[in-house]
Amino acid sequence: MGVADDTDEHSGHHLPAVEDWPQGFGEASWWPFITAAGGAGIYVGAALFIMTGGGGGGGGGGSQIVPPIAGPAVAITSIGLFLVGLYGWLYHAFVAAFWSQGTDGHGSRTLRFGMLLFLGSEISTFGAGFIYYFFIRAGTWPPAELPPLVSSLVLANTALLVLSSFTLHYAHVGLRKGNRRRFVGLLAATLLLGAVFIGGQVFEYYEFIVHEGFTLTDGIFASAFFGLTGLHGLHVSLGAVLLGIVFVRSLFGQYSAERHTSVSTVSMYWHFVDVVWIFLVVVLYVGAAIGGL
Repeated sequence: MGVADDTDEHSGHHLPAVEDWPQGFGEASWWPFITAAGGAGIYVGAALFIMTGGGGGGGGGGSQIVPPIAGPAVAITSIGLFLVGLYGWLYHAFVAAFWSQGTDGHGSRTLRFGMLLFLGSEISTFGAGFIYYFFIRAGTWPPAELPPLVSSLVLANTALLVLSSFTLHYAHVGLRKGNRRRFVGLLAATLLLGAVFIGGQVFEYYEFIVHEGFTLTDGIFASAFFGLTGLHGLHVSLGAVLLGIVFVRSLFGQYSAERHTSVSTVSMYWHFVDVVWIFLVVVLYVGAAIGGL
């Protein structure tokens, strides 16, 4: 049986909206729609925040039409909605029926293909940001004085993220070979490396903003830099959450050499953010610093 069979009749859990759809649409669920609405709302909140002059009440027309609190309120609400939708989506897709039936071979292939489609949309998202950067890069360079971009912190963070891909890969290999101890240990190491990377990026932002005075409002390069690195940091944070869920489930013995679909899909996502980071470092950090990419 597959994910589509995850109903009250079999496991005591319920896939919402299944009974409301015509026959043949048994995998229907409104969790992806909730997640998408939450994600879209985050962008709406950011737009409202910009309209109100960054929440500072600068006296412009935008701040009079939209209250300054509207942007942060919409963004926070949307983040909550996104997390709730993501939880419901992941729970019903991977967790709910694991002990009773799990995902069969056909369902496993479907979920992996779904992850590939999702990563395709992520390539488009990051691609839009990089296209913006390439447009500004084609003009006079640098557009303003740049802070020291290539530092030991960036190099160390890059090494940590690359290493985390290796630990996750060999954790997955260990699981498929039936070595649970190796799987859990390397998975924990991957999660730790990811958390350190996120901490390193937060510290880098602190150094730029507090010590270098380099902020989001400091010209077109700053908008590209913080937009792309912030978007990537958000993806790494989401990946760390997913790794945390997989790690906790691994402690309860919910994976085996034959049943590891969620490990496979989370690994695909994590390797993707790793590759994006390498490209980002080469183009945005090194390329901007050398002045002649």
